[in-house]
Amino acid sequence: MTTLPVFRSPRRAALAALLTAGVLLTACGSGSDGSGSGSSGSGKPKSGGTLTFAVGSDAGCVDPQQVGSNDTIYSVRQIVDSLTDQDPRTGKIVPWLAKSWDISSDTTTFTFHLRPGVTFSDGSELTAQVVKDNFDAVPKLGALGTLAQGYLSGVRSTTVVDPLTVKVTFKEPNAQFLQATSTHSLGIESSASVRKTPQQKCSDGVIGSGPFVLKQYVQNRSITLARRTGYAWGSSRWTKKGEAYLDELVFKVVPEAGVRAGSLQSGQVDAISSVGKADEATLEGGQAALQRRANPGVVFGLGLNNARPVLRDARVRRAILLAVDRQQIADAVFPTGTRAATSVLAHTTPDYTSLASDLPFDAAGARSLLDRAGWKTGGDGIRAKDGKKLTLTINWVPNAATNQPALELIQQQLKAVGIGVTLKQLQLTQLTPTLQSGDYDAAWGNITRADPDILRSSFSTELANFYRIPAGDLDTALTAQAATTDAAERERLVHRAQQSIVRNAHYVPVVELQTQLGVAKKVHDLDFDASSRLQLHDTWIG
Repeated sequence: MTTLPVFRSPRRAALAALLTAGVLLTACGSGSDGSGSGSSGSGKPKSGGTLTFAVGSDAGCVDPQQVGSNDTIYSVRQIVDSLTDQDPRTGKIVPWLAKSWDISSDTTTFTFHLRPGVTFSDGSELTAQVVKDNFDAVPKLGALGTLAQGYLSGVRSTTVVDPLTVKVTFKEPNAQFLQATSTHSLGIESSASVRKTPQQKCSDGVIGSGPFVLKQYVQNRSITLARRTGYAWGSSRWTKKGEAYLDELVFKVVPEAGVRAGSLQSGQVDAISSVGKADEATLEGGQAALQRRANPGVVFGLGLNNARPVLRDARVRRAILLAVDRQQIADAVFPTGTRAATSVLAHTTPDYTSLASDLPFDAAGARSLLDRAGWKTGGDGIRAKDGKKLTLTINWVPNAATNQPALELIQQQLKAVGIGVTLKQLQLTQLTPTLQSGDYDAAWGNITRADPDILRSSFSTELANFYRIPAGDLDTALTAQAATTDAAERERLVHRAQQSIVRNAHYVPVVELQTQLGVAKKVHDLDFDASSRLQLHDTWIG
């Protein structure tokens, strides 16, 4: 029986309340429950078979610590285990590779007690040294490792206490770290994998201790995983003990949403990602069910480069924010049930604050702000100032069928107030380096995490600062919310950070991401995790 986590600090009650403070993550649609589980069907679960899953894109990397795109996370998450897991219904942190942990009263020190007998697929053992090797290597991951690097920012040391006990010490209080250990970004890899360069890990894959192993990766075509023989250390929240049910998982890259839906209808595949609104009725009327779950974290929106000359003016940024008709975009483009954004955080994120009154659709207000900023409408409808037209280029990647039509609507809405927009499609592998370089005007995207500290990862000037936000009071709130063990104080600080980002229009929230999958009715117990990604250990076909 798995030992429950034990908090031995003097302030354990307050700390436990913070670290397990949950959020009810909604699920709806056919065959969904609070965890997003697939069809329960009838009969006893059985082992064997291949699950073929069609996704819309490939991140060009098969290292979980460097992947941020859901379509690829679905597969590579199955390769690695994490120190902890997070219950998708309650938000509570529960044991996985760590059977228990101790946290110092000031949340600067986290001591994890590892399960014995865990091995990687190359036969090597999980030890405290392996965890240390992983965490020590994270700062060297480079541009694609920004999420993992943010989670470990401010680390002072990772120390081996004994072969199965590892201690992580931070320079400052870091209450968010326990939840971070449940993410795929801090999934534990073998020491042999850690010694590879980030580029080698992306192209060749990694050795994990997870329920599946990487069998084959063909970039932009497919990822094939095989069941790990002898697997016996799954998350404490999984139903099945021991090995996974399925023999094999095949993730095929099928960029066109309609083709994915047709493949599911015809039985060529068993599940598909990113079901488009146009395909919902047809799929629900056939041999498939829709599974929907709202993603916590930063909503879909426009990340503005605040250092660009035009966008340094808060009036211009605010005008862009007011000119976007969020409800029209949600209704016209996104799956049924998608919410227009009411903050920079989705409503399913802990400590979310509704800022709907700061996010109205107000085209007249947008025009007034641009008038006051000196931008005058020209004969072509596009404003100009000092001989320069008011134009923006929005970078985007085709990793979801909704991206282009959403941006085409935004393009029309901004043109209606005198802002010219060019849409620039990038390959998925180009997006992060482009943001890192700072050579862009705006970028479309979102970031999922079931913890409000995703704001610090995304907007702190002390971390990646892709949006080139100037240092200020926002940093103070972001740093403090990551450190406090007082739940009420953290909520106040996260509220302050959300207000600062929205009211200064550093980011233009548009819609909340709702993950919508199509799943054949013969597929059972295909589960969402707390971040609305997939856990396939308990999945079976029958």
